[in-house]
Amino acid sequence: MAMDYKNSLNLPKTDFPMKADLVSREPKRLEQWLANGLYEHIQARRAGAERFVLHDGPPFANGDVHIGTALNKILKDFIIKYHTLRGQSAPYVPGWDCHGLPIEFKVVQELRKKSGEAAAGADAATIRRECAAYARKYIDLQRAQFKRLGVLGDWDHPYLTLDPAYEAAELGMFADIVDKGFVYRGKKPVYWSIPCRTALAEAEVEYQDHVSQSVFVKFPVVGRPNTFVVIWTTTPWTLPANLAIAFNSTMSYTIVYTGDASYIVAVSLLSSVAEKCGWENYQIMRSLSGEELATYVCQHPFCNRPAPLLAGDAFVESTTGSGFVHIAPGHGLEDYQLGRQNGLPIFSPVDDNGCLCHTQDLPIEQQMPASLIGKSILEKNHKSEANEAVLELLREKQMLLRQEDYTHSYPHCWRSKTPVIFRAMDQWFIRIDHQDFRNQALKAIEQVKWIPDWGKNRIEGAVKSRPDWCISRQRCWGVPIPAFYDAQRNPILDARIVRNAAALFEKSGSNVWFEKTAQELWTLLRPADWTGPEAAAKSTDTLDVWIDSGSSSRSVLMKRPELAHHLAGVDDWQADVYLEGSDQHRGWFQSSLLLSLAGNGAPPYKTVLTHGFMVDADREKISKSKQGQGGYQKPQTSEAYVKK
Repeated sequence: MAMDYKNSLNLPKTDFPMKADLVSREPKRLEQWLANGLYEHIQARRAGAERFVLHDGPPFANGDVHIGTALNKILKDFIIKYHTLRGQSAPYVPGWDCHGLPIEFKVVQELRKKSGEAAAGADAATIRRECAAYARKYIDLQRAQFKRLGVLGDWDHPYLTLDPAYEAAELGMFADIVDKGFVYRGKKPVYWSIPCRTALAEAEVEYQDHVSQSVFVKFPVVGRPNTFVVIWTTTPWTLPANLAIAFNSTMSYTIVYTGDASYIVAVSLLSSVAEKCGWENYQIMRSLSGEELATYVCQHPFCNRPAPLLAGDAFVESTTGSGFVHIAPGHGLEDYQLGRQNGLPIFSPVDDNGCLCHTQDLPIEQQMPASLIGKSILEKNHKSEANEAVLELLREKQMLLRQEDYTHSYPHCWRSKTPVIFRAMDQWFIRIDHQDFRNQALKAIEQVKWIPDWGKNRIEGAVKSRPDWCISRQRCWGVPIPAFYDAQRNPILDARIVRNAAALFEKSGSNVWFEKTAQELWTLLRPADWTGPEAAAKSTDTLDVWIDSGSSSRSVLMKRPELAHHLAGVDDWQADVYLEGSDQHRGWFQSSLLLSLAGNGAPPYKTVLTHGFMVDADREKISKSKQGQGGYQKPQTSEAYVKK
């Protein structure tokens, strides 16, 4: 009979199961932690210890927790627990970003399903109530999913950008920035999303390859029969807004003769233009200097207005096109700047729907032909009504030399995934170069520790190149901009009014801005010693959501007592660490830096740690907008993993 050796071994007897069975056992362990108040016990044990603050960048309150968001929260949890084990007091206050276009977009879609097209006319207060409910639903869902990942924090008291107290502190910071002269109202080109009917911030724009209809167009030279300047553009729909032509005074130009006409192009691009336009046996007549070109004026190819030649050395290049750039000050930043320098009107004949229209900026006889009015710029299958109508008009006038497809990187709306347009319109801006502010921001970047160190170069590049910050949105789900307009539509934005609005919002919520009339709000918010113009209307714009999350240094770090450092009796509100993905150098890292520097006088963080992205088997980033593509399957949520 074989001996049972097991009984001869002196082993401890436990009730540990043979199978780990994490999928069923781990939730029970987490429930026990929560039931026993583990996080609260840890904070109590660390009371009075040296403080370490990692400030949470708020995820957006829509959808399940994506695996990339889970990575971010788990990394934060590692750091918090490490500093706790080192004996420090390391509280963790999670937060959520609750406003913005993606939520409003989804809510309006759902309202349409319930109520048909009548939802398009739903009042702002109704949409805002639905958006708040939508955001809170996903806050609860994501909170449960973050807890399931084992992340410890003050989950019962998170910061939410839709809370009245948060909004009030945000407006308090905005009032300080207004007081210092950073904020102005101006008409200049901004990114405009046609489907979403709103201006976009730089961080809400994604660059993708795009096929444009590029054209070489003839502009007749006034006083020189059968002589034409040749321009090249990839946006034919902007030609109705043309007011000038730019050249580079450092480049060489020439007049060539072919067929029965003369054409002016850059010498360096002559062979390329000749090949594309089919010029055979052309003759070079003579060269032209920059001084001579500056005396030329052209006639618009199909509108009753002149197009003077202006030096634009900063952006007219010798690598593509013809050496001449058509200038539409209402549809490009460089065009706008050149137009302002030369006294041109900021003419942008496009309405909120993205259709060509008449405006007040030029006499009606100088505006576009009636055949173009109402044509949509929005592209379908790389073509748009506006482009096709302009091309047809150019052919009819015999001003089109060449048309071809051109593939290039072009900005797209992050939400609708459609190409954006540049459109000049009245918006609110933060002036980045106010009182040497850009250089102050670059110096502040030097004071911060960046891990890895390439993060410093990335944010420096973003700050150096960014234009003035367009902070107004033509949407209702956001923090209202407490501005008014007088009877002549002149804007009224006063720091005292903004602070009064902050107090009102903290007491009654920001929905009050949409529920009360302009006169009711003016009566409530106007300072007692007001001597300025009286308000006739209220602003309907909301603040860019990057203002919401970016102002958390004021709304959270300065307001939550458990996050305050106390060193030698001096309050130190700066966070020890911000930790987010590498896309946030254009986003939260930058908006937080600029707002804190302008409003608080210092960066909001001492160290910025950047992590990479979750990738699939092909080393491609796993993103929410591309789930199911490229070697991985939906759903890429944290739930899909912990259930395994």
